[in-house]
Amino acid sequence: MAQEVKLTASTRVNLLSLQNTTKLIGRTQERLSTGQKVNSALDDASAFFQARALTNRAADLSSVKDGIDQAIQTLKAAVGGIESATKIVEQIKGLAAAAKNTTSTAERSQLANQAEQLAAQLDLLINDASYNGLNLIKATPDNMQVNFNEDATFELTIVGQNLAAANLGNNISTATNNWGTVGDVNADLDEYVSALGQLRTAAATLGSQNTLLQTRFDFVNDIVNTLKEGSDKLTLADINEEGANLLALQTRQQLGINSLSLAAQSEQAILRLFQ
Repeated sequence: MAQEVKLTASTRVNLLSLQNTTKLIGRTQERLSTGQKVNSALDDASAFFQARALTNRAADLSSVKDGIDQAIQTLKAAVGGIESATKIVEQIKGLAAAAKNTTSTAERSQLANQAEQLAAQLDLLINDASYNGLNLIKATPDNMQVNFNEDATFELTIVGQNLAAANLGNNISTATNNWGTVGDVNADLDEYVSALGQLRTAAATLGSQNTLLQTRFDFVNDIVNTLKEGSDKLTLADINEEGANLLALQTRQQLGINSLSLAAQSEQAILRLFQ
């Protein structure tokens, strides 16, 4: 049976010190390569799982932030549609003002036809004011729910508004009696003023909701950054410090190798006494 090789005390001490130094060098090199001082639960279980919880919440809130951002885009599409619709109604109102100032029935009829064509274009424009399948201002408007937290326990419902020509004023889709009389024109002028009021009120309402969503977006974005920063503070390594540690450990390793070599030489000197 082979006997165990015995090492001298000095050799064993130097060998153990060299092994510990090599282990520390490996850990330091891992930190430098990954940029993290905590790469697994074995490094620091408390910091690792705390950092993971922060990172997971940041990821959940990032999804919430994306949802809010898409809702903002939907509102922008709706507000843009309202602004364009307002310009069309102002054009129609201008046609009515021109018709009021003419005594020609034929000219009023022609202007009335132009007004109805513009109203038809308004409806086409309203129908195109959609984003990602949602349209908040068409004749049968969609509603939009916006989630504000990762648990989906706080939501805002944005109610769509019917801004089609037939629902503006009394109904601006057609010119009353083809503007046969000035009285017909005056009646429609009142409707156009009312329609413009509706559009401006709708734009103000959606604009206010857009401001709220932008505020929530900025808040969630700040929270996500705070969570990530907190996670990094628990796990990220100080590269400068680890670089200095590596140089010190490499020096210690070389000294350890030299010490181990000297201890071996001492043993060989004793052996030569028996030669």
